[in-house]
Amino acid sequence: MAETPKIQRITLDAAGVPMSALLAEPADATRAVVVAIHGGGMSAGYFDSRSRPGLSLLELGARLGYCVLAVDRPGYGASAPHLPEGQTLAQQAVTLHAALGDFADSRDTGAGFFLVAHSNGGKLALAAAARPAPASPTGRPPGHLMGLDISGLGSTLAVDASQLPGPDGHGHWRRHWGPLRFYPPDAFRLGRALVSPVPRLEAREGPLWPRLYPGIAALVGVPVRFTFAEQEQWWRFDEEAVAALTAPLAATKVTVDHQPDAGHNISLGWAARTYHLRALGFLEECLLARDAAPPRRPPAGLPRPAAEDTDVCRPAAQQARVHA
Repeated sequence: MAETPKIQRITLDAAGVPMSALLAEPADATRAVVVAIHGGGMSAGYFDSRSRPGLSLLELGARLGYCVLAVDRPGYGASAPHLPEGQTLAQQAVTLHAALGDFADSRDTGAGFFLVAHSNGGKLALAAAARPAPASPTGRPPGHLMGLDISGLGSTLAVDASQLPGPDGHGHWRRHWGPLRFYPPDAFRLGRALVSPVPRLEAREGPLWPRLYPGIAALVGVPVRFTFAEQEQWWRFDEEAVAALTAPLAATKVTVDHQPDAGHNISLGWAARTYHLRALGFLEECLLARDAAPPRRPPAGLPRPAAEDTDVCRPAAQQARVHA
């Protein structure tokens, strides 16, 4: 039996802001880096469920050859004392890019970064994809962003905006969890350690998401996959809502899936392994598109590059838009 991947706590330097994270590395060379981004009022441990073996994204990803980096978003974990009010979404995107730049300066990133995000973390993933990564202070180019896999986030609310979680607590817990049968018994006890206050700026900006989304989506060109749990209760995912979600995206590959037997907190439930395998399967599709892409032709009148100089890292341009 393969050895269980070691999970360590690390701290990244996000342009002077300490950003804590959990890290699981593969036994062999890193194929790509899976960056896991938790939702509102949670922490990086959301993607490392200990309620049953096999539910942790960090362990699963490392076994499959990926480096998995689960970050505490700005305003959570080690950054909380430095950002007591949190950050706006735009500011979070800048901070995340800085943290990933620091990570890339010291570790192999393989084919690049792939973001797996939940709920409010999906907003950050989209905002980061819409903003080009700056060059590293060391001169190294920013890591290539291959795609996004987002669960528990739409663009059309299923509740009144006034019912969204605020900084003072986690009301409406049934909307977060759904039916109890979707979760191992230990999930609720262990989940208490994952809960963290929602920073004020994040809570204040939350109701604005339906208005902010179209402008952000129009700048997202990498492949995107959305997953809605069977009992998702924060966001609409009917045909009309899905059309409104996918239409603004600039990406040429957009997939919308549904996860049976799951509530909003998919990665803490029985369905965690199924969802994580599907998310990593989407990453595999991005890698396949890169490997199978035809050589880019040079402009007319210029000599063709040698085979080893050919740029084939253009997954989004080779994909067809898909609506499920």
